[in-house]
Amino acid sequence: MVEAVLGEAPPAVQPGPSVRLTEFDPAGEDKVLTAIAYPNLGIGEAEVAARVARLGEEERARLLSAYVGERRNRRHRPGRAFERAVYTFDVVADYGAFRDLQRHRMCTIVWQPLTPALGYDLPGDVAEAGLAGPFQAAMAASAGLYAALASRFPAQAPYAVALAHRVRFAMTMNARELMHLAELRSTPQGHPAYRLVAQQMHRLVADQAGHRAIAEAMRFVVHDEVGLGRLAAEQHLEARRAGRGAGPGPGPAVPD
Repeated sequence: MVEAVLGEAPPAVQPGPSVRLTEFDPAGEDKVLTAIAYPNLGIGEAEVAARVARLGEEERARLLSAYVGERRNRRHRPGRAFERAVYTFDVVADYGAFRDLQRHRMCTIVWQPLTPALGYDLPGDVAEAGLAGPFQAAMAASAGLYAALASRFPAQAPYAVALAHRVRFAMTMNARELMHLAELRSTPQGHPAYRLVAQQMHRLVADQAGHRAIAEAMRFVVHDEVGLGRLAAEQHLEARRAGRGAGPGPGPAVPD
């Protein structure tokens, strides 16, 4: 039905993963500031918004900073005023990353069918280990099995697609949920595929949407490049199993 109305558009192989900010409210920061001030003033929302519009940059920053507070760790998040700014991202990432991001239930997420058509990424660690050939052969076998199944079993064929193949999906979320997602999924213990998505979302809110104050409030987003970021957590866990761990460690890889 959709193809009949809009016409078919077969997907092209992507050169790599991508994150695009496709929708946002340019007045998002003003709406957040209005929601911050509203409970403290005995006037209507329109009147509060008019006062916010007259604030200078320093006053705006003071108001937002007071609301966000000190935030000693990423679990200290501001209140519901941050839900007034909303963003939609169009993402191409591997299916494994999608499945992790799909678990964020406060997002509105829609996705396209999983096929091998968008290609895949060869992990650098796999190439360095001299296993590029077997990896590529496995991906080719996955794509071949999908092709063999697709015509007769279109609903079941995606089960043959490897997690490293890419899928396209759109995520809509407010700034409060984005803070949770970006700070959690960018931690060094996270998988590189979804770390990249979280980092790009954060940059786009600051640079494309221009909501720099909101982005700066997300102070626990990690943009540092890390190698085997989960290695330290696994080493600590192994030490504890062996009875050698005495002090606190980095904790689990990426908690939900």
